[in-house]
Amino acid sequence: MKHLLVTGGAGFIGTNFVYYWLKKYPEDQVVVLDALTYAGNRQNLTQAEKNPKFKFIHGNILGQELVESLLVIHKIDTIVHFAAESHVDRSILGPDEFINTNIVGTHTLLKAAKNIWIDGKLQNHRFHHISTDEVYGSLKPDDPPFSEKTAYRPNSPYASSKAASDHLVRAYHKTYGLLTTISNCSNNYGPFQFPEKLIPLTLTHILYGRPLPVYGDGRQIRDWLYVDDHCLGIDLILAAGEIGQTYNIGGNNEWANLDIVKLICDILDERFKQDPSLPGRYPDCPSSKGRHPQTLITHVTDRPGHDRRYAIDAGKISTDLGYSPQESFETGIKKTIDWYLVNPHW
Repeated sequence: MKHLLVTGGAGFIGTNFVYYWLKKYPEDQVVVLDALTYAGNRQNLTQAEKNPKFKFIHGNILGQELVESLLVIHKIDTIVHFAAESHVDRSILGPDEFINTNIVGTHTLLKAAKNIWIDGKLQNHRFHHISTDEVYGSLKPDDPPFSEKTAYRPNSPYASSKAASDHLVRAYHKTYGLLTTISNCSNNYGPFQFPEKLIPLTLTHILYGRPLPVYGDGRQIRDWLYVDDHCLGIDLILAAGEIGQTYNIGGNNEWANLDIVKLICDILDERFKQDPSLPGRYPDCPSSKGRHPQTLITHVTDRPGHDRRYAIDAGKISTDLGYSPQESFETGIKKTIDWYLVNPHW
Protein backbone atom coordinates (compact mmCIF):
# COMPACT_ATOMS: atom_id res chain seq x y z
CA MET A 1 0.00 0.00 0.00
CA LYS A 2 1.32 3.43 -0.98
CA HIS A 3 0.88 6.73 0.82
CA LEU A 4 0.82 9.46 -1.83
CA LEU A 5 1.19 13.20 -1.56
CA VAL A 6 -0.20 14.78 -4.75
CA THR A 7 0.78 18.43 -5.10
CA GLY A 8 -1.55 20.55 -7.21
CA GLY A 9 -4.18 17.84 -6.93
CA ALA A 10 -7.08 20.29 -7.33
CA GLY A 11 -5.85 21.36 -10.76
CA PHE A 12 -6.71 19.83 -14.11
CA ILE A 13 -4.26 16.93 -14.42
CA GLY A 14 -3.92 16.46 -10.67
CA THR A 15 -7.67 16.06 -10.25
CA ASN A 16 -7.85 13.43 -12.95
CA PHE A 17 -4.86 11.63 -11.44
CA VAL A 18 -6.51 11.55 -8.00
CA TYR A 19 -9.66 9.93 -9.41
CA TYR A 20 -7.60 7.53 -11.52
CA TRP A 21 -5.53 6.45 -8.54
CA LEU A 22 -8.36 6.08 -6.03
CA LYS A 23 -10.27 3.94 -8.49
CA LYS A 24 -7.36 1.71 -9.47
CA TYR A 25 -5.71 1.45 -6.05
CA PRO A 26 -8.52 1.67 -3.47
CA GLU A 27 -6.26 0.61 -0.59
CA ASP A 28 -3.77 3.47 -1.07
CA GLN A 29 -3.85 6.70 0.91
CA VAL A 30 -3.96 9.90 -1.17
CA VAL A 31 -3.25 13.31 0.34
CA VAL A 32 -3.64 16.39 -1.87
CA LEU A 33 -1.74 19.60 -1.16
CA ASP A 34 -3.03 22.56 -3.16
CA ALA A 35 -2.81 26.32 -2.72
CA LEU A 36 -6.08 26.79 -4.64
CA THR A 37 -4.81 29.54 -6.91
CA TYR A 38 -6.88 30.52 -9.95
CA ALA A 39 -6.44 27.13 -11.65
CA GLY A 40 -7.13 25.00 -8.57
CA ASN A 41 -10.69 24.22 -7.59
CA ARG A 42 -11.52 22.17 -4.51
CA GLN A 43 -14.96 21.41 -5.92
CA ASN A 44 -13.17 19.25 -8.50
CA LEU A 45 -12.49 16.82 -5.66
CA THR A 46 -16.00 16.68 -4.20
CA GLN A 47 -16.39 12.98 -4.98
CA ALA A 48 -12.88 12.17 -3.77
CA GLU A 49 -13.58 13.80 -0.39
CA LYS A 50 -16.25 11.17 0.26
CA ASN A 51 -13.50 8.53 0.23
CA PRO A 52 -11.94 7.80 3.66
CA LYS A 53 -8.62 7.11 1.91
CA PHE A 54 -8.45 10.72 0.68
CA LYS A 55 -7.49 13.90 2.49
CA PHE A 56 -7.25 17.48 1.22
CA ILE A 57 -4.80 20.01 2.65
CA HIS A 58 -5.06 23.67 1.68
CA GLY A 59 -1.48 24.86 1.61
CA ASN A 60 1.46 25.94 -0.50
CA ILE A 61 4.42 23.86 -1.63
CA LEU A 62 6.60 26.83 -0.61
CA GLY A 63 5.90 25.97 3.04
CA GLN A 64 8.69 23.54 3.85
CA GLU A 65 7.60 22.96 7.44
CA LEU A 66 4.08 22.13 6.26
CA VAL A 67 5.37 19.69 3.65
CA GLU A 68 7.68 17.97 6.14
CA SER A 69 4.85 17.63 8.65
CA LEU A 70 2.62 16.03 6.01
CA LEU A 71 5.33 13.57 5.05
CA VAL A 72 5.64 12.50 8.68
CA ILE A 73 2.01 12.59 9.82
CA HIS A 74 0.64 10.75 6.78
CA LYS A 75 3.64 8.44 6.39
CA ILE A 76 4.07 9.62 2.80
CA ASP A 77 6.36 7.44 0.70
CA THR A 78 5.47 8.83 -2.76
CA ILE A 79 5.26 12.42 -3.95
CA VAL A 80 3.61 13.08 -7.32
CA HIS A 81 4.42 16.68 -8.06
CA PHE A 82 1.92 18.42 -10.38
CA ALA A 83 1.80 21.82 -8.68
CA ALA A 84 2.94 24.47 -11.16
CA GLU A 85 2.06 27.67 -12.92
CA SER A 86 1.53 26.40 -16.44
CA HIS A 87 0.08 28.95 -18.86
CA VAL A 88 2.58 30.42 -21.31
CA ASP A 89 0.63 33.65 -21.85
CA ARG A 90 0.56 34.34 -18.11
CA SER A 91 4.29 33.64 -17.87
CA ILE A 92 4.96 36.27 -20.53
CA LEU A 93 2.90 38.89 -18.69
CA GLY A 94 4.10 37.98 -15.19
CA PRO A 95 7.08 35.61 -15.01
CA ASP A 96 7.85 36.14 -11.31
CA GLU A 97 5.11 33.81 -10.09
CA PHE A 98 6.37 31.07 -12.42
CA ILE A 99 9.90 31.35 -11.07
CA ASN A 100 8.62 31.30 -7.50
CA THR A 101 6.24 28.36 -7.82
CA ASN A 102 7.93 26.19 -10.42
CA ILE A 103 11.55 26.60 -9.34
CA VAL A 104 11.53 27.67 -5.68
CA GLY A 105 8.44 25.58 -4.94
CA THR A 106 9.95 22.45 -6.46
CA HIS A 107 13.20 23.05 -4.58
CA THR A 108 11.26 23.43 -1.34
CA LEU A 109 9.60 20.05 -1.92
CA LEU A 110 12.95 18.47 -2.71
CA LYS A 111 14.48 19.85 0.49
CA ALA A 112 11.57 18.54 2.53
CA ALA A 113 11.80 15.11 0.91
CA LYS A 114 15.55 14.96 1.53
CA ASN A 115 15.16 15.93 5.17
CA ILE A 116 12.47 13.36 5.90
CA TRP A 117 13.36 10.53 3.53
CA ILE A 118 17.13 10.66 3.03
CA ASP A 119 18.17 12.02 6.40
CA GLY A 120 15.44 9.91 8.03
CA LYS A 121 16.72 6.74 6.30
CA LEU A 122 13.44 5.90 4.51
CA GLN A 123 14.75 3.63 1.78
CA ASN A 124 11.52 2.99 -0.12
CA HIS A 125 10.35 6.34 -1.41
CA ARG A 126 9.72 8.09 -4.72
CA PHE A 127 9.65 11.70 -5.88
CA HIS A 128 7.96 11.87 -9.28
CA HIS A 129 8.11 15.20 -11.03
CA ILE A 130 5.65 16.18 -13.79
CA SER A 131 7.20 18.30 -16.52
CA THR A 132 6.40 19.38 -20.08
CA ASP A 133 7.59 18.93 -23.63
CA GLU A 134 8.03 22.71 -23.83
CA VAL A 135 11.43 22.44 -22.12
CA TYR A 136 12.79 21.10 -25.42
CA GLY A 137 11.92 24.23 -27.40
CA SER A 138 10.42 24.18 -30.87
CA LEU A 139 10.57 21.76 -33.81
CA LYS A 140 10.68 22.43 -37.53
CA PRO A 141 8.06 20.66 -39.66
CA ASP A 142 10.39 17.81 -40.66
CA ASP A 143 12.30 17.45 -37.38
CA PRO A 144 11.98 14.16 -35.48
CA PRO A 145 9.89 14.31 -32.30
CA PHE A 146 11.45 15.16 -28.95
CA SER A 147 13.13 12.25 -27.20
CA GLU A 148 14.59 12.03 -23.73
CA LYS A 149 17.99 12.82 -25.29
CA THR A 150 16.83 16.08 -26.90
CA ALA A 151 18.72 19.09 -25.55
CA TYR A 152 16.75 21.58 -23.49
CA ARG A 153 16.02 24.85 -25.34
CA PRO A 154 13.07 26.52 -23.55
CA ASN A 155 11.64 29.60 -25.25
CA SER A 156 9.23 31.07 -22.67
CA PRO A 157 9.50 31.97 -18.98
CA TYR A 158 7.13 29.07 -18.26
CA ALA A 159 9.23 26.53 -20.17
CA SER A 160 12.42 27.89 -18.63
CA SER A 161 11.01 27.55 -15.12
CA LYS A 162 10.02 23.94 -15.79
CA ALA A 163 13.44 23.18 -17.28
CA ALA A 164 15.09 24.54 -14.14
CA SER A 165 12.86 22.42 -11.92
CA ASP A 166 13.72 19.31 -13.97
CA HIS A 167 17.43 19.98 -13.41
CA LEU A 168 16.88 20.40 -9.67
CA VAL A 169 15.09 17.06 -9.44
CA ARG A 170 17.91 15.35 -11.32
CA ALA A 171 20.49 17.05 -9.10
CA TYR A 172 18.82 15.86 -5.90
CA HIS A 173 18.99 12.31 -7.21
CA LYS A 174 22.62 12.55 -8.29
CA THR A 175 23.84 14.53 -5.27
CA TYR A 176 21.77 13.24 -2.36
CA GLY A 177 20.43 9.90 -3.59
CA LEU A 178 16.77 10.96 -3.61
CA LEU A 179 14.80 8.37 -5.56
CA THR A 180 13.35 10.44 -8.39
CA THR A 181 11.73 10.05 -11.78
CA ILE A 182 10.61 12.71 -14.25
CA SER A 183 7.99 12.66 -16.99
CA ASN A 184 7.73 15.23 -19.78
CA CYS A 185 4.28 15.20 -21.31
CA SER A 186 2.67 16.72 -24.38
CA ASN A 187 -0.47 18.90 -24.34
CA ASN A 188 -3.16 17.35 -22.14
CA TYR A 189 -6.90 17.65 -22.66
CA GLY A 190 -9.96 16.24 -20.94
CA PRO A 191 -12.37 16.96 -18.04
CA PHE A 192 -11.73 19.68 -15.44
CA GLN A 193 -9.33 21.74 -17.58
CA PHE A 194 -9.20 25.44 -16.75
CA PRO A 195 -11.05 27.38 -19.49
CA GLU A 196 -8.04 29.51 -20.52
CA LYS A 197 -6.52 26.53 -22.39
CA LEU A 198 -7.22 26.02 -26.09
CA ILE A 199 -9.80 23.22 -26.05
CA PRO A 200 -12.04 24.36 -23.13
CA LEU A 201 -11.64 27.99 -24.25
CA THR A 202 -12.86 27.05 -27.73
CA LEU A 203 -15.78 25.08 -26.30
CA THR A 204 -16.84 27.87 -23.97
CA HIS A 205 -16.62 30.58 -26.60
CA ILE A 206 -18.65 28.56 -29.10
CA LEU A 207 -21.40 27.87 -26.58
CA TYR A 208 -21.71 31.57 -25.70
CA GLY A 209 -21.20 32.94 -29.20
CA ARG A 210 -17.89 34.66 -28.49
CA PRO A 211 -15.05 35.11 -31.01
CA LEU A 212 -12.62 32.19 -31.27
CA PRO A 213 -9.14 33.74 -31.04
CA VAL A 214 -6.52 31.86 -33.08
CA TYR A 215 -2.90 32.98 -32.80
CA GLY A 216 -1.33 33.95 -36.13
CA ASP A 217 -2.11 31.50 -38.91
CA GLY A 218 -3.13 28.79 -36.45
CA ARG A 219 -0.69 26.29 -37.91
CA GLN A 220 1.18 25.74 -34.64
CA ILE A 221 1.36 21.98 -34.16
CA ARG A 222 0.99 20.17 -30.85
CA ASP A 223 0.93 16.53 -29.77
CA TRP A 224 -2.32 15.99 -27.83
CA LEU A 225 -2.61 13.55 -24.94
CA TYR A 226 -5.87 12.55 -23.25
CA VAL A 227 -5.43 13.17 -19.54
CA ASP A 228 -6.26 9.60 -18.45
CA ASP A 229 -3.52 8.32 -20.77
CA HIS A 230 -1.13 10.68 -19.00
CA CYS A 231 -2.23 9.21 -15.67
CA LEU A 232 -1.62 5.73 -17.06
CA GLY A 233 1.92 6.72 -18.03
CA ILE A 234 2.65 8.08 -14.54
CA ASP A 235 1.25 4.89 -13.03
CA LEU A 236 3.62 2.77 -15.12
CA ILE A 237 6.60 4.94 -14.16
CA LEU A 238 5.79 4.70 -10.46
CA ALA A 239 5.38 0.94 -10.75
CA ALA A 240 8.40 0.04 -12.88
CA GLY A 241 10.26 3.17 -13.97
CA GLU A 242 14.01 3.22 -13.46
CA ILE A 243 15.16 5.54 -10.69
CA GLY A 244 16.84 8.68 -11.98
CA GLN A 245 15.31 8.34 -15.44
CA THR A 246 13.13 10.65 -17.53
CA TYR A 247 10.21 9.36 -19.61
CA ASN A 248 8.37 11.25 -22.33
CA ILE A 249 4.60 10.65 -22.34
CA GLY A 250 2.83 11.51 -25.59
CA GLY A 251 -0.33 10.76 -27.48
CA ASN A 252 1.23 10.08 -30.91
CA ASN A 253 -1.24 12.65 -32.13
CA GLU A 254 -0.08 15.85 -33.84
CA TRP A 255 -2.67 18.49 -34.74
CA ALA A 256 -2.47 22.10 -35.85
CA ASN A 257 -4.28 24.49 -33.50
CA LEU A 258 -6.56 25.77 -36.26
CA ASP A 259 -7.59 22.23 -37.19
CA ILE A 260 -8.40 21.51 -33.53
CA VAL A 261 -10.65 24.57 -33.40
CA LYS A 262 -12.42 23.57 -36.62
CA LEU A 263 -12.92 20.00 -35.41
CA ILE A 264 -14.49 21.21 -32.16
CA CYS A 265 -16.77 23.49 -34.18
CA ASP A 266 -17.86 20.54 -36.32
CA ILE A 267 -18.50 18.21 -33.37
CA LEU A 268 -20.45 20.81 -31.40
CA ASP A 269 -22.54 21.71 -34.44
CA GLU A 270 -23.41 18.03 -34.81
CA ARG A 271 -24.27 17.76 -31.10
CA PHE A 272 -26.70 20.69 -31.44
CA LYS A 273 -28.42 18.92 -34.33
CA GLN A 274 -28.70 15.72 -32.30
CA ASP A 275 -29.85 17.22 -28.97
CA PRO A 276 -32.87 19.57 -29.16
CA SER A 277 -32.26 20.78 -25.59
CA LEU A 278 -28.93 22.42 -26.42
CA PRO A 279 -30.27 25.47 -28.34
CA GLY A 280 -32.45 26.33 -25.35
CA ARG A 281 -29.53 26.03 -22.97
CA TYR A 282 -27.12 27.95 -25.21
CA PRO A 283 -29.16 30.40 -27.28
CA ASP A 284 -26.08 32.48 -28.20
CA CYS A 285 -24.28 29.57 -29.84
CA PRO A 286 -24.20 30.02 -33.64
CA SER A 287 -25.60 26.49 -34.04
CA SER A 288 -28.74 27.67 -32.22
CA LYS A 289 -29.24 30.25 -34.96
CA GLY A 290 -28.54 28.06 -37.97
CA ARG A 291 -24.92 29.23 -38.36
CA HIS A 292 -21.79 27.10 -38.21
CA PRO A 293 -19.49 27.83 -35.23
CA GLN A 294 -16.53 28.26 -37.57
CA THR A 295 -17.90 31.73 -38.34
CA LEU A 296 -16.57 32.75 -34.91
CA ILE A 297 -12.91 32.05 -35.80
CA THR A 298 -10.84 35.22 -35.47
CA HIS A 299 -7.11 35.36 -36.18
CA VAL A 300 -5.19 37.49 -33.66
CA THR A 301 -1.58 38.64 -33.38
CA ASP A 302 0.71 35.76 -32.49
CA ARG A 303 2.18 35.74 -29.00
CA PRO A 304 5.91 36.42 -28.46
CA GLY A 305 8.21 33.39 -28.67
CA HIS A 306 5.40 31.09 -29.80
CA ASP A 307 6.88 27.65 -30.48
CA ARG A 308 5.87 26.37 -33.89
CA ARG A 309 5.71 22.64 -33.24
CA TYR A 310 5.95 20.16 -30.38
CA ALA A 311 5.97 16.40 -30.85
CA ILE A 312 6.79 13.64 -28.37
CA ASP A 313 8.61 10.40 -29.09
CA ALA A 314 7.11 8.05 -26.51
CA GLY A 315 9.21 5.11 -27.65
CA LYS A 316 11.15 4.75 -24.40
CA ILE A 317 8.12 4.45 -22.11
CA SER A 318 6.38 2.23 -24.66
CA THR A 319 9.33 -0.13 -25.01
CA ASP A 320 10.49 -0.17 -21.40
CA LEU A 321 7.17 0.03 -19.55
CA GLY A 322 4.55 -1.14 -22.06
CA TYR A 323 2.83 2.23 -22.37
CA SER A 324 0.21 2.66 -25.08
CA PRO A 325 -2.41 5.47 -25.21
CA GLN A 326 -5.91 4.08 -24.77
CA GLU A 327 -7.70 6.99 -26.45
CA SER A 328 -7.40 8.20 -30.02
CA PHE A 329 -7.88 11.93 -30.46
CA GLU A 330 -11.23 11.28 -32.14
CA THR A 331 -12.55 9.35 -29.12
CA GLY A 332 -10.87 11.56 -26.53
CA ILE A 333 -12.10 14.87 -27.91
CA LYS A 334 -15.68 13.58 -28.10
CA LYS A 335 -15.49 12.41 -24.47
CA THR A 336 -14.15 15.81 -23.51
CA ILE A 337 -16.85 17.77 -25.33
CA ASP A 338 -19.59 15.57 -23.91
CA TRP A 339 -18.20 16.02 -20.36
CA TYR A 340 -18.37 19.80 -20.69
CA LEU A 341 -21.89 19.66 -22.07
CA VAL A 342 -23.15 17.69 -19.08
CA ASN A 343 -21.16 19.81 -16.61
CA PRO A 344 -22.30 23.35 -17.46
CA HIS A 345 -21.25 24.66 -14.03
CA TRP A 346 -17.64 24.20 -15.13
